[in-house]
Amino acid sequence: MRSAYRIALMPGDGIGPEVIREAVKIGEAVLESIGTRVFFEEFPNGAEHYLRTGETLSEETLEKLKGFDAIFFGAVGDPRIKPGILEKGILLKLRSSLDLYVNLRPVKLLNGVESPLKGFGPGDIDFVVIRENTEDFYVDMGGRVDASCSRAFEFTVNTGGARGSKYRVEVDSSSGEAFQIGIVSRKGAERIIKFSFEYAIKRGMRRITFVDKANVLTEAYGLWREIAEKIGEEYKNIVESEFMYVDAAALHMVLNPKRFKVIVAPNMFGDILTDLGAAIQGGLGFAPSGNINPDGTSMFEPVHGSAPDKAGKNIANPIASILTFSLMLEHLWSRYNDEHLLEASRIIEKAVENVLASGKFKTVDMGGNTKTNEMGDAILAEAKRLVHSGR
Repeated sequence: MRSAYRIALMPGDGIGPEVIREAVKIGEAVLESIGTRVFFEEFPNGAEHYLRTGETLSEETLEKLKGFDAIFFGAVGDPRIKPGILEKGILLKLRSSLDLYVNLRPVKLLNGVESPLKGFGPGDIDFVVIRENTEDFYVDMGGRVDASCSRAFEFTVNTGGARGSKYRVEVDSSSGEAFQIGIVSRKGAERIIKFSFEYAIKRGMRRITFVDKANVLTEAYGLWREIAEKIGEEYKNIVESEFMYVDAAALHMVLNPKRFKVIVAPNMFGDILTDLGAAIQGGLGFAPSGNINPDGTSMFEPVHGSAPDKAGKNIANPIASILTFSLMLEHLWSRYNDEHLLEASRIIEKAVENVLASGKFKTVDMGGNTKTNEMGDAILAEAKRLVHSGR
């Protein structure tokens, strides 16, 4: 058990600082009430910092971040800056440099929140999507060739935590074309699949659904499925595993979400399915996420983005950020086996659920007029009540 924890705060852009502020005030109060010491340090990296200095994320800052137990991240993106500069220079650089190969996305419909799925309520939508976060079509291996042109492309990419796999692509195009290459490495697939089984076991989940498109993309996802089958044999007496093509998975998420407990997917399919998951749980305002390296510093962020049109108006829904803080504490519990962290995580979750279930507080995205800070205050008050009442 650790005596204290260090959390790096990166509020970022748009509504990021507003929602991070609410999550921290709740998390800090709950942790203090149960006697756990947490030290926060804020980093300015984001649009304003970039416009002032021309810097996205320096190597010096990156090395400093590696010394923290976790990073609590707000959002990146600003209409004054060309799309991709902040996203690649900060968010994707963190994911790559820290080897955050697990993207964890709980999908849970809370009491008091409406799902667009007719006939489904709380308890019907409650599963987790585990997305491989560093490979597949997101390894940045692509190019364009003009008509009647020949060109050779050379790439060096990191796969499965290893550095320096080299690829060479020669294109002789008659009409002009573009290409994008996806990579599934053996080590990359093995580690995310093993993580998924261990995650399921620790939380009492008894079924995993592996998603792919092995019937069409036979090489990459054929390897993915072979590895899942092999590792699944080691856990078959504890956790049931099944396979599903991604189009069928999307169908069942809408028609019968109750069938899922844990969904495990390669990077691109996981990216798509998790946003579908956010939709059926009531919207991006309720969707937490973690970018995890089980053996290193992990980063936790709500997935709603910077929403610059809402920034500074005190109308953003802070629930996703608050639940992300809770998810961060659950991860730290899993890593350090500190039951105080799990207790704090559960108190925050319960406080969110109770406030939403009361129906008294609804932010703009829920059809109400509760302000960002008012929602945070209500959840903080409920969390304090739970602490003092022994839950």
